[in-house]
Amino acid sequence: MTADPTPTHSPSPATLSIDELDVIAPGAFAAAVAPLFEGARRFLGRLAMARPFGSAEAMFDQARVIAQAMPFDEQLELIDAHPRLGAPPASVSALSYVEQGYPADAQVDADVEAQRRRRADELDRLNAAYEARFGFRYCVFVAGRSRAELLPGLADALEADRDAEIRRALDAVVDIARARYATLAAPASAGDAPREGPA
Repeated sequence: MTADPTPTHSPSPATLSIDELDVIAPGAFAAAVAPLFEGARRFLGRLAMARPFGSAEAMFDQARVIAQAMPFDEQLELIDAHPRLGAPPASVSALSYVEQGYPADAQVDADVEAQRRRRADELDRLNAAYEARFGFRYCVFVAGRSRAELLPGLADALEADRDAEIRRALDAVVDIARARYATLAAPASAGDAPREGPA
C-alpha cells in the first residue's frame, strides 16, 4: 500500500511564502489566506485575481485598494465576516479568539468576572446600537487593547458618518489581516535568513 500524496492540511500563510501564494491556483490562494480575512469569499476571489503581488506589503496594499473599491454589498460581507467585538468565545475563529483576549480571561476571581460581565453587557448594547445605526458590524483592529480600552472608540463611532465608518472598518479588516499574516508567517521564517517581511 502506498501513502496518499494528498496534503493532510490546507495551505496557509504560515506554510506558504508570498512567492508560492502568487502562483498557486486561485482557489488554493483563497483557502490559504481565508483565515486572514475571516473567509470573506467574494473579496478573496478578487484578491486572488489581483496576483502576483511580489511581496506581502504589496498584497496588503492591494487588499486595501480592492476592499475600498469593490461593490457595497461585498464591502459589507467583508466587514461582517469579522465577529462582533466581545462576541462569545465559541462563535469566533481561532485567530479572533486570541486577538479578543479570551485566553487571558480564563482565570479570574468573582470581582473581576463581574467587571468583565459589565463590560460585555456594555459591548452588547453598543454593538446593537452600532449595527442598528449603520447596518453592519463594528470592526476594529484590537492590537492587544483590552475591551475596556476599546469601548470609547465604539461609543464615539456611533456619532460618525456612515461612509467614513465603512472606510474605517475596511481599513481595520486589512490591518487585522496584515497583523495575522505577520504572526502566522513569523514562525515559518524564524529559522530562515532574513528576507522580505510581512510589514
